[in-house]
Amino acid sequence: MSKRARPKTRRVDRPRDSANLLRNQRSADRIVWATVSKRTIVLFVLSLVVSSFALANANVETPEPPLSPRQETRLNQPPLVAKETLPPPQVAFLSEVSPVLTGQNTQPVGDKPLVSQRSPVSDQGSAVAKPKTPTISHTTPLLSQVSSKVARQGTQISLNGQMYTAAWRQWQVGASVRTAISDVGLMQNLGMELLSTRDFARQPIQWFSDPTRKPLVLATQLGGAYRYLDISEFARMAGWRLQGVGDKLQITSVPARLKDIQQGSQAWGSRIIIDLDRPTPWRVSDRVTEGVITVDASADPTLIDRFKAPPPQPPQPTQEIEDVAPVPVKPQSNLPVLRVENARNQTTIRVQIPEGKRIQVFSVPNPNRLVIDLRPDALLEKEILWAPGIRWRQQYVNLGQSRFPVVWLEVDPRVNRMSFRPIWSNPATQVGTAPLIRTAQLWQATAAINAGFFNRKQELPLGAIRRDGRWFSGPILNRGAIAWNETGQFKIGRLSLQETLATSTGMSQPVLFLNSGYVKAGISRYTPEWGPTYTPLTDNEILVYVQNNQVTGQMPGGIVGQSAFPIPTDGYLLTLRGDGASAASFLGVGTQVRLGQSTTPTDFASYPQILGAGPLLVQNRQIVLDAKAEQFSDAFSKQMAIRSAIATTTTGTLMIAAIHSRVGGRGPSLAETAQLLQQMGAIDALNFDGGSSTGLYLGGQLLDRSPYTASRVHNALGLFLAPLPF
Repeated sequence: MSKRARPKTRRVDRPRDSANLLRNQRSADRIVWATVSKRTIVLFVLSLVVSSFALANANVETPEPPLSPRQETRLNQPPLVAKETLPPPQVAFLSEVSPVLTGQNTQPVGDKPLVSQRSPVSDQGSAVAKPKTPTISHTTPLLSQVSSKVARQGTQISLNGQMYTAAWRQWQVGASVRTAISDVGLMQNLGMELLSTRDFARQPIQWFSDPTRKPLVLATQLGGAYRYLDISEFARMAGWRLQGVGDKLQITSVPARLKDIQQGSQAWGSRIIIDLDRPTPWRVSDRVTEGVITVDASADPTLIDRFKAPPPQPPQPTQEIEDVAPVPVKPQSNLPVLRVENARNQTTIRVQIPEGKRIQVFSVPNPNRLVIDLRPDALLEKEILWAPGIRWRQQYVNLGQSRFPVVWLEVDPRVNRMSFRPIWSNPATQVGTAPLIRTAQLWQATAAINAGFFNRKQELPLGAIRRDGRWFSGPILNRGAIAWNETGQFKIGRLSLQETLATSTGMSQPVLFLNSGYVKAGISRYTPEWGPTYTPLTDNEILVYVQNNQVTGQMPGGIVGQSAFPIPTDGYLLTLRGDGASAASFLGVGTQVRLGQSTTPTDFASYPQILGAGPLLVQNRQIVLDAKAEQFSDAFSKQMAIRSAIATTTTGTLMIAAIHSRVGGRGPSLAETAQLLQQMGAIDALNFDGGSSTGLYLGGQLLDRSPYTASRVHNALGLFLAPLPF
C-alpha cells in the first residue's frame, strides 16, 4: 500500500527488539510492492502496444460488413398489403420514410428479383393487403440539387419505340450524366404513383414497391414550368437504358411478359389482376365508358384468345357527357367486359366501365402485378408539397350523405417570383378554343385551371378578361369575377363595366359590351385586344371606325360570319346592332368622340388582372349565391355537374379546385359547391365554368381527369413560378 493510501496507526510503546523487528518487516514490504508495481507497469505497456498493432491490422485487412437489404432503398420492397381495399389514402406523409435514391444506396438489376417474395394477392381471391404505418428514418442529401447546367432537354419521350409527351432534361455531375423527367409525366406515362410529401425536394413514389416500409424517394428539381424527378438511379435499378437524342429521350426497358389475367367481384365493384414476370412501364387512359391500360409487355397468344376483341362496330354519334357519369354498360355477367390486344411488345387491356364506377390502377410487388379496380370511390387521396407555395391536394370531402372527390391546389401568392395571369387559347386573338393542356403549355404556365364562360360554337369569350390593365374581354351581366395585383391582393365580387361614348356635338350613348361574344341590340366596341379583325355576329350590323378619337369611316357588316373587318391599331371598331343602328346618324365621318369608362364596384378598376365567370358563391365566409342576380338561367342554377372554382382563405392562400361527381351520383349543384368551399375554409369564392370544361393542370398534365374526357376551353387562370415568358 502506498504512503497516501496507508492508514494512520496509533503509536504504542513497545520494547526495542519488537520495534526493530517491525521496522525490518515494513522495509521488506516496500521492496516487494515496488517490484510488483514495476512488473505491472511493464506488462500494461506491452499489452497496449500489442493491442495497437492488432487494431491497426484489423482496420487494414477487415472490411466493414455490407449494408443489409433493409438498409437499402431498392425495388424489391416488401409487398403492398390489404384485404378489401386499395393502398389507403396517401394523406399520411411518407417523405421522411426513405433516403433518396443515389448511386450509393441502389444496385442495378442482377440475378436477384426486383421484388420481394411475399404475395400481396391471396390465392382465394383478388384481395390486396392493407399497408401498415410507415416508420420514420433519416433523410439524405439530394444529388439532383447540385448546381449544374442542363446539357439537353425536350418534351418528347420514346419509350420502347412509342412516343409520349413529357418534359425531360439531362445534366452533367462529375463524370456522370443524370436524367430527370417531369413528375406528372412519370405518373401518367410510366405508371409511377406520386405519394404524399411535406418536402418539395424529395418525392416518394410507388412503382411495384411497398410504400409503407421504405418507399422509393426521388430527388426533385424545379425548372421552368415543370418539376422534374431524378430517375438516374431508379433507371439503373430497373435495368432501363436512357439516351438523349436531340429533343427526344429514348428509354428502353427490360422486356417483360404478361403471364395471366384474373377477374373477380368485390363488394364495391370489380377487380382485375394482371400478372407480370417483372416490373414494366404502364399507363392508363380513362375514356368515359372505357378504360384503356397499356402495358409494355408481350402476351401469349392463348391469353389474347381468352379475351378476344369483337369485330369492329360502325361508329355511333357522340355527345358531350360527364367523365364521371358514363353511359350505362350492361355486360352479360357481373364482371366487366374485357378485351386484350397485343402489338409490338405492348399489351392493351380494354375494360368497359359500368355505370357509376370509375377506373383505378396501381402496381404491387411480388408477384409483380397491376391491379385494376372498377369502383365508385376511385380517387387516391394525397397531399404533396409540389413546390414552395404550391400544395397539391386531393381527397374526399363529405357533405351530408354525399362524398365528393376534390382535387385542388392551395397556393400562397406571396411566395417570391409567383404570379398569376389570365391565359387563353390564342394569344393573337380572342377567337378560338383549345385543350387546357395545350393552352397552359403555350403560355408556359406551371399550373392552370379553366376559368370563364364562352360560346362553344363561335368560340368567343363571355365574361371579363383583363391582363396587365388591358381589357381583352369585358364583363357581362354583373356576374362574379376575381381581380388581383402583384402584391398578392385578391378581390372576389360581382362586376360590371360602364362605358359611355360622347360626341363633340353633345350626343351621348352607352356602350353595352367591350370585346365580347355576348350579343345584344345596342353599341358594342372592339379593340386590337380582340384581335386583328372582327367578324359580324349578327346580320346587318353597321361598323363605325374610330381612330385617334375621331370617326374615320362607316360601312355595313353584311351577313353574319361572312366577312372579317380590320380593327384599327390606333383606335377601335364600333358595331351598331338592332336599334343601336340609330346612333349612326350622329357618328358621321370626322366626328370627334370621347370615351368614358368606370367599374362597379369602383375599386375593381385598380386591379390590373381580372377574370370573370360566376356566380359568386361565398363572401366574407357567408354563402351569397344568387344566380338570378347574375342572369343565369333556372336550368343552369339547378344543374348538377362537375365544378371548377377559386377561393381565398383565412391564411391568405388561394384554393384552385376541381370538384367531381359524388360517389355513386352526379356532380354538385351550385349550392353544394358553395357549401363545400365554405367547409374547406373559403372566405370568398367564385364559380368558374364547369362540366366537361373543368380541368386542373399542373406540371404538364391534368390532375383531376383524363384529357380524353376534357373539352376544349377558351380561357384559364395561369400560375407562373418563373419570370413571365409573355
